[in-house]
Amino acid sequence: MMQSLSPTQIDYLTRLRHDLHRAPELSGEEAVTAQGITAELTALAPDRIWTGLGGHGVAAEFKGHAPGPTVMLRCELDGLPIHEQSDLPYKSQVDGKGHLCGHDGHMASMVGVAMALAARPASGRVILLFQPAEETGAGAKAVIDDARWPDIRPDYAFAYHNVPGRPLGEIGLRSGPGNCASRGMQILLTGRSSHAAAPEDGISPAGAMAGLMATLGALGYGTIDQENFALSTLTHAKLGEPSFGIAPADGELRVTLRTMTNDRMDSLIAAAQAHIEHEKGPLKIEVRWHDVFRAVINDPEATKIARNVATDLGFTINEMPTPMRWSEDFGRIGDDGAKAAMLYIGSGENQPQLHNPDYDFPDALLPIVTDQFCGILARLLGPPTP
Repeated sequence: MMQSLSPTQIDYLTRLRHDLHRAPELSGEEAVTAQGITAELTALAPDRIWTGLGGHGVAAEFKGHAPGPTVMLRCELDGLPIHEQSDLPYKSQVDGKGHLCGHDGHMASMVGVAMALAARPASGRVILLFQPAEETGAGAKAVIDDARWPDIRPDYAFAYHNVPGRPLGEIGLRSGPGNCASRGMQILLTGRSSHAAAPEDGISPAGAMAGLMATLGALGYGTIDQENFALSTLTHAKLGEPSFGIAPADGELRVTLRTMTNDRMDSLIAAAQAHIEHEKGPLKIEVRWHDVFRAVINDPEATKIARNVATDLGFTINEMPTPMRWSEDFGRIGDDGAKAAMLYIGSGENQPQLHNPDYDFPDALLPIVTDQFCGILARLLGPPTP
């Protein structure tokens, strides 16, 4: 097992996490965060660093002493467009933005792994990926589409997310579907305006919108423990202008589609589009897609490795009976061919939920996560040597 970090190193990671928390940047805007992470990694003397991956992504390579597999550990750079509400001495200094999902802690813990990698593994190589734009679902795809991706493509890939409401340090594992697929469906309806006294002279989207609000909302099926689970959530509606004299010409609906598997998402999209076609009439309708997340499908072998390490370390294991409803773009790395697994690590039973304005990553999780991921590397690549 790689050497556990010293108290001095844990204190350093805690201060780093607080510094990251003070200065959140949104998806696609993580330039300063990436510069800071690059400086942290450079000081730890990796064999190679890539910057500007898929936008502002950063990756560091640590080579083992003999040939072997490539193992990637991935974390996220971005914060959220949410105003933090807390009295923390390190609260966000950027109005309307906050690290309220824990990506500050995810980054700090992976810097901790980089510290431990001063003693290189016996074989293979480690890639630490600090990925941009996870919150929008765009980052993993952009990194994979980067021309330099073949240089870092992993054989195994691991990531984690902290999970409020579960005991601190509990290791949640699930082979197969781990996070739902989801995507935002923006439906733009265009007709022709008219005087409110003569609505028959125009083409109003009101009827089609009312029909779609009912039919799209009824597309949900089953529960999260069923493979054909589907959820269709209406999140926004707008009709015309705030006026009493104009019969509307334009309308907009926003719907979030969510399924356990990618195949089920394909069928849910087809059903939604069929309803749109049925309601279309003389309207012009355009559908735009946003925040597209593939399902995370955890590889059985990679999940078993994580389970064995957690057992060896004496951590409590939560064998999850159902996937997480929320989405994660880590699934694209598994789609690309890596044996990939996401871990769901408890961040405290009384912890505010993710994306709440008072959420804060627990610093006590940093050494737990570092030990777990160093253990995974040691199991796959052999014990470290100076």
